[in-house]
Amino acid sequence: MDRIEITPAKRLSGEVIPPPDKSISHRAVMFSAIARGKGIVRNFLRAQDTESTMHAFRTLGIEIVDQGHTLIIHGKGLRGLTEPFDVVDCGNSGTTIRLLSGVLSANPFFSVLTGDRSLRSRPMARIIKPLGLMGAQITGRENSRYAPLAIRGGKLTPVTYEMPFASAQVKSSILLAGLYTEGMTEIREPSKSRDHTERMLPAFGADMKTEGLTITVAGGRELYAQEIDVPGDFSSAAFFIVAALLLPDSEVVMKNVGINPTRTGLIDVLKTMGADIEISNRRFVSGEPVADILSRSSSGLRPAVVTAEMVPSLIDEFPILCVAAAKAGGTTIIRGAAELRVKESDRIRAMAVELSRMGVQVEEFPDGLNITGAEDLNGAEVDSHGDHRIAMSMAVAGLAAHGVSGINNASAVAISFPDFFSTLQRLSE
Repeated sequence: MDRIEITPAKRLSGEVIPPPDKSISHRAVMFSAIARGKGIVRNFLRAQDTESTMHAFRTLGIEIVDQGHTLIIHGKGLRGLTEPFDVVDCGNSGTTIRLLSGVLSANPFFSVLTGDRSLRSRPMARIIKPLGLMGAQITGRENSRYAPLAIRGGKLTPVTYEMPFASAQVKSSILLAGLYTEGMTEIREPSKSRDHTERMLPAFGADMKTEGLTITVAGGRELYAQEIDVPGDFSSAAFFIVAALLLPDSEVVMKNVGINPTRTGLIDVLKTMGADIEISNRRFVSGEPVADILSRSSSGLRPAVVTAEMVPSLIDEFPILCVAAAKAGGTTIIRGAAELRVKESDRIRAMAVELSRMGVQVEEFPDGLNITGAEDLNGAEVDSHGDHRIAMSMAVAGLAAHGVSGINNASAVAISFPDFFSTLQRLSE
């Protein structure tokens, strides 16, 4: 599936149960592995990124019984991991390599973490610096800027760390390292990033507190196995939310979707643009807010202004927001999003290039884009840049375009949503 053709759709209709949440699936495996006892993870996401985390902990001596969408994880406690015989391959997963670095920094053995070409080009100094302040010994390629990372674990000390930018991966890496210290580790964020770690770790017994933008964790306290039910992934549901908005006479319901407020900034922005979106059946599942989301056709979308303060809550939805902006009347302005240049791809450049191929006027800036909506999108040959979210976003753009679009490197969707194209086809008319 290196190339897939997208034909325009007349409408979208039906229900979608999005794949399980990727961020929560990662953390459920990690926390269960370093907890004592038998943990159970239900509705685990079967995708390349999350399987990288599962395989990584197996190489570290953790027994994981794989029952498909349910995992039984025999945790060995904070000190129970064993030195890996080989290099630990984290695939394309930034969550795996960054969070695992925090854990391995405190374990008394040597390990090497690497990943695919994309992951080896993503910045790692952002975790090496704070972990180094705690006493971690981590070296990497190009003066410790990139993976592979060589980690010689040992005793760590608590730290108070002012984060220069909001990042759930960096925050979580430090918090996990803090579990192994003697004392209180404190992190201060400049703005709120996704808080799945802060929600889940206390359920395992961690002594953790959050006050505003400050998070503290006490070290030296064992974790104990839990049963975790993973909700649907909002970031995966986002593609169908926007697709339904853009196509006439469309109505799509996303069932059992996680609506953690640190993740749903896209809905806030879309509503300011005039989107018809309803949230119902609100409830909590394993400490996470969950609901059903109804998205209906919304002609005449208005442009939006997205500021730096808004970006952390829609960091993964940036590409699909750009597609919505491409069909809005007027110019949408996005700033403060420089972090998107170092994701699975340079998402700012990728969306500028690919939307331009479809006839959209896009002006690129170091930290964002100006997107002037086009009344009509033109089918075109586009590329995913090896990025799952670019591939899915351009597929949605193709549905709303005139003429057939071809998406190259479309197999990238397997990173988070292997059934994306078949789901899209099922809903399309």
